[in-house]
Amino acid sequence: MPESLITTDIDFEAEGVQTGVLRVPHSHNRSAYGHIPIPIWVARRGRDPTVLMTGANHGDEYEGPVALMRFMRDFRLDRLSGRIIVIPALNFPAYLAGTRVSPIDGVNLNRAFPGDPRGTVTEMIADYVESVLMPMTNFCFDFHAGGSSLNYLPTLFAFRHQDAAAQARMDRLVEAFGAPRAMIMDMLGEDRVISAGARRKGVLFLTGEFGGGATINLDGLEIVRRGIEGVLDSLEVLPMREPRRSPAPIRRLVVKGAAHYLFAPVAGIFEPLFRLGDEVEAGQPAGYIHDPVQPWREPTPVAFKGSGLVLCVRTFTLVSPGDCLAHLAADET
Repeated sequence: MPESLITTDIDFEAEGVQTGVLRVPHSHNRSAYGHIPIPIWVARRGRDPTVLMTGANHGDEYEGPVALMRFMRDFRLDRLSGRIIVIPALNFPAYLAGTRVSPIDGVNLNRAFPGDPRGTVTEMIADYVESVLMPMTNFCFDFHAGGSSLNYLPTLFAFRHQDAAAQARMDRLVEAFGAPRAMIMDMLGEDRVISAGARRKGVLFLTGEFGGGATINLDGLEIVRRGIEGVLDSLEVLPMREPRRSPAPIRRLVVKGAAHYLFAPVAGIFEPLFRLGDEVEAGQPAGYIHDPVQPWREPTPVAFKGSGLVLCVRTFTLVSPGDCLAHLAADET
C-alpha cells in the first residue's frame, strides 16, 4: 500500500503543545493545487501512552467537537504524562457544511475504513487515521451523536474483547467515563467503521452517541466533557485537579439484533406513539405512517418487534421505506 499523500508540519515526537493542520490534497475547479486543512492539536510530555480523540466523524454531530475545543483551551501541559492527539472535526468538509457525509465526494467517513491513500478526499482521511495515527495510538475515543436524522439518549458505546486483560481495561475505562448508560456495541460484522480500524491496529476504542438532531444536547456535552476528564485521569495521562465524586450507577445495555430496530415499511408522514427514553414491549404499537398523496386512506401501522428502552428516535417526520424510525436497547443480563 502506498504512503499517505496527507502531510502536516506537526512533529508527533516533539515535546510540548503544537497546533496545525493535516493537509489533504484536493484539486478542483477553483483551486488547482489546493488542499483541505484539517485542524489538529498535539500535546506531548514524556512517552507513552498516546490517546487519540476525534469528533465530527459525521459533520452534523457537535457534542464531541465542542467538548474537544474546550479541552484544548483548558489544557495544562504540566499535568500531562504521555501524548494526546485531538482532531475536533475529523470529517472537516462535512463539518463545515453541516452534513453527515462529505459534500465533496458524498462518502460517509465512518463507512470508508481502512480507506485508500490514493482515493477520494474521505478515503484519504480514513487511510491516514488507520495507517498513520492508529499505529502510534494506545487508546482512541471517537465522539458521535445522531446527526440530523436521529436523536439519542446520551450513551457510551463499548466493545467486548476476547482477551481478558483487554476486557478488564475496557471495563475500567467505561467506569472512568461515568456515562449514565453504557451499551455493548455489536457492529454485526461491519468492518468499514473507525472502531474496526482501531481493532485492526490493536487500539483500545470507545465511542458513543451523545445527542442528535444536528444540535447540541447539553446533557450529552457535559457527559462528554466529564468523560474525557475521567478516562484521562484513569489512564494517568492527565490527573484531575480535584478528586472526582463517586459516579452514579451505570445502566448497562445491549442491542439484541434486528428485533431492536424499527424501520419504515412504506413512505409517508410518521406519527410516533412513543418518546425517547420510553420503555416499550414487543408488539406494542409504535406509530402510524400517513399517506400524503391519498390522505383519506387509513395509515399504515408500525409496531415494535422487541422490548426495551427507546435509545434512539428519528427526527425527520417524512420517511421512506427502510428509514430507521427508532432503535431499542435492553438491560445486559
